[in-house]
Amino acid sequence: MKAAVAGLKPSLLEGKFQKLGLRRGFDFILHLPLRYEDETVLGSLDSALPGVPLQIEARVEKAQIAYRPRRQLVVHAEGMVLRFYNFYGSQLKQFQRAAEQGLRVRAFGELRGGWFGAEMVHPRYRIVSEGEPLPDALTPIYPTTAGLPQRELRTRVLRALDAEPLGDTLSDELRKRYGLAPFGASVSLLHRPPPGSDLGALAGRSHAAWRRMKFDEVLAQQLSMRFAYRERHSRRAPKLPGDGPLLKAFFERLPFKLTRSQSLAAGDVLRDLAVPHPMQRLLQGDVGSGKTVVAAIACLAAVDAGWQAAVMAPTEILSEQHYRKFSEWLLPLGVRIAWLHGGLRKKEKLAAAEAQIVIGTHALIERDVEFKRLGLAVIDEQHRFGVEQRLKLGRKRARTHPHQLMMSATPIPRTLEMTAYGDLDLSSITELPPGRRPVSTRLFVADRRSEVLDRIRASCAEGQQAYWVCPVIEESKDGDVQTAVDTYEKLRAELSGLSVGLLHGRLPSDEKAKVMEGFARGRTQLLVCTTVIEVGVDVPNASLMVIESAERFGLAQLHQLRGRIGRGRRDSICILLYGELTETARARLKVIFESSDGFKIAERDLQIRGPGEFLGERQSGQRVLRYADVFKDTELIQQAHEAASTLADSDPERARAHVERWYGSKRGLLDA
Repeated sequence: MKAAVAGLKPSLLEGKFQKLGLRRGFDFILHLPLRYEDETVLGSLDSALPGVPLQIEARVEKAQIAYRPRRQLVVHAEGMVLRFYNFYGSQLKQFQRAAEQGLRVRAFGELRGGWFGAEMVHPRYRIVSEGEPLPDALTPIYPTTAGLPQRELRTRVLRALDAEPLGDTLSDELRKRYGLAPFGASVSLLHRPPPGSDLGALAGRSHAAWRRMKFDEVLAQQLSMRFAYRERHSRRAPKLPGDGPLLKAFFERLPFKLTRSQSLAAGDVLRDLAVPHPMQRLLQGDVGSGKTVVAAIACLAAVDAGWQAAVMAPTEILSEQHYRKFSEWLLPLGVRIAWLHGGLRKKEKLAAAEAQIVIGTHALIERDVEFKRLGLAVIDEQHRFGVEQRLKLGRKRARTHPHQLMMSATPIPRTLEMTAYGDLDLSSITELPPGRRPVSTRLFVADRRSEVLDRIRASCAEGQQAYWVCPVIEESKDGDVQTAVDTYEKLRAELSGLSVGLLHGRLPSDEKAKVMEGFARGRTQLLVCTTVIEVGVDVPNASLMVIESAERFGLAQLHQLRGRIGRGRRDSICILLYGELTETARARLKVIFESSDGFKIAERDLQIRGPGEFLGERQSGQRVLRYADVFKDTELIQQAHEAASTLADSDPERARAHVERWYGSKRGLLDA
């Protein structure tokens, strides 16, 4: 079918392909269809159903440009009209020639009523002679990008399918064991389904051909993670024994006892650091579970052994919070700590990079920051950093590779641990430290705002402090969303007599620090803020939080924000103020109201959002499962996991060929 667009220049076309990650022939072959359209049969005007596309062939009678109500190309063809609002002059001539020569148009689209009877608007079409054969396969519709027509993409995919060898990377024995169809037959069927194919099974990805492709995808991912894990363990890293005088002094001075979970996690980390291979461990734990002290223990192990440690956080507020906490714990031991942030001059950055422990934001990975003996990189809230950012910090090394400890307060759902994080060693802190009180969550419709204000007055009168969280900083196109700045002004008037502060990400660093210090010291009673306080803020006296327009926040965000309170001796309350609810928003608020278990919340968040959005930039590159579904395909994923264990050891050459087929040259991100 001809598209109503002009051909793209080859250079632009290649750029569009690369945007989709299509570089090699096999990239195109593994770019599988989203759905199919049946152009192997012809319908009739009488058989058309509302909203259901069909293909109709008719003789072209005339074509002309009309100007009412707007400029358009109108083509009359035996009982129906084709209408194009965006078209090229060449199309007018094409249809006029067809009318003169008695040719026919084969148009695919939805029929609807129009000025001249049945009409199609912007159908996909092709000019044909009478009796020209119909296609011998269903028409695949592929995921594409803006400006890349389906016909260009389809042509390149099918060209690659005909040119590339489609031999099987799996042995007959392995295919038989798991009941898998041959690769060549499967991929050919998905790109060229014959007439009469089961469209339901193809569209629903339950067909045997889809099962083979999903199995291969998961197998490639599992094998790549195994190879990456083994490759890392073949590199050299500094040995950090974890039995030095600083660590011993730290444990003696620590004013609290580690929980069992913290002790186990610290033990995992110290064992990894003691061997001369790079640690790559993910430490996950719920909000307030005490991951920071484990990070401090790891950093002290590095300093004890004569190496540096770097701690990278996603926001300046969180990095400054870490700096304050580390200083409180470690300065009395004589450890040199520096806070490296974007506001420092080059000379100050160079000086900061010489400290024993350097804490900062992405400023740590800037070109003019070099570490002399970086032995450990700690990346907090790791999912907020892109793959390349994490790799850059890992590359700031000399002849050895630094150990990496990644931390996340967004627990990884159990269904993702194997597929998305199987290349990492995983430690979990599953209990809260003594003294952490549960937070009570209340739902208030926005109309009950006055009751919320009364609650704030009462809480502050008792000497407590409160947060009021807003979703945006300045006025947005969504006029019903209260902005932080406007809310701040409004609350100052409504709560006269209370000290109200304002905090958001666009404030200068020194002003943010001043606002946070005022709140931490109790001079500010109510802090109006954005999600900048989502991570890292620890004010035990704050026992009340109001989240305005709560329906606009994600589940993980709501749980993280709620975790900022409940850190003192008072019972704490989180009030979710909501407006009009969609079904998804209603589901989110129901989950956050009913549960305070971060692991359960993460599981439901994954179900609501889907794995791609949940993982964020963790999966930038080639690790997202495009075809397999972590919920629907759990048995298949388990089988691929099992097959990877066998194949990696018994036939490494075949295993590497399988990974090469799926990932090609784009494997530089597998270290992230």
